[in-house]
Amino acid sequence: MNMLKKMFLFGCVALVMTSCVSLKKYQEMQTSQNTCMDENKALKGKVMEYVTKLTELTATADRLKKHNEILVSDSLENGAQLRDLTQKYQELSQSYDTLFSNNAKLMKGNKFETQKLISELEKTKEALQKKEDALKKLESELDAKLANLNELQSKLDEKQQRLNELQSILDKKDSAVKALKTKVSDALLGYENNGLTVKQMNGKVYVSMDEALLFASGKYEVTPKGADALKKLSKVLESNTDINIMVEGHTDNVPYKGTDQILDNWDLSVKRATTVIRILLAKTSIAPVRITAAGRSEYFPVDKANTPEARSKNRRTEIILTPKLDELLKIIESN
Repeated sequence: MNMLKKMFLFGCVALVMTSCVSLKKYQEMQTSQNTCMDENKALKGKVMEYVTKLTELTATADRLKKHNEILVSDSLENGAQLRDLTQKYQELSQSYDTLFSNNAKLMKGNKFETQKLISELEKTKEALQKKEDALKKLESELDAKLANLNELQSKLDEKQQRLNELQSILDKKDSAVKALKTKVSDALLGYENNGLTVKQMNGKVYVSMDEALLFASGKYEVTPKGADALKKLSKVLESNTDINIMVEGHTDNVPYKGTDQILDNWDLSVKRATTVIRILLAKTSIAPVRITAAGRSEYFPVDKANTPEARSKNRRTEIILTPKLDELLKIIESN
């Protein structure tokens, strides 16, 4: 606005002076005026340019002001958060310092206990190591015993197999003995329970003949009735070649009083046994090697009572039939 006033005054002065000055002056002044007008125009252009820039700067300033207000608001909020975080940090730092201090005290107080525990742990470790060594030793011994046990088990299995074989043979023998008893009983059917008994016991067949069936009192010659019973028995023994024969003579406890050929009950029992054997062998194919004669005298009574009835029972001849145990002996000898 000052610039326009100056230009207006300058024009007025020029007009007044126009009337007073010469043409040359006027022209000079006109030229100067034109120059001023050009400058004025240029200045107007610059003014407009400055106004435009001012408008832009004002808008920019407004934007910056608003942005600054936002930044200020954010800064205030961030500041509050920062102060809150700073306070929390200080509280945490104080708690940490307290905990660290307490931990240091605790560590210091537990140092002795820790060393004690470490010492106990070392001792326990040593004890465990000893136990582990002992366990390994026991395991080694156990392995050795297990190997030995396996070996023993193998031998036991072999022995069990042998035992089974023996049992099988014994079963067969028992079956054979039972069949033999039946054959003997059938052959002596008329004599059984008439001075003669047949029984099976301990894997053997016992044919027991009373004195009255075979001999006269104090004699060793067999009676005809007794000889007949023995011949029937010999037929059974002849057909069963796998049977061993034992003939035992038994007397009572009354001392023998007879001829000079018989000294006592021993002699009498033996003579009776050999007499029976000769009858069994007569006119048969029985191998003598199968037969044994034995005199028992008075020392194996069936009734120990000292009565006439007991003495009568004890005066007897027993023919004991035993299956040959060759197979059984072979198995036993092989073991």
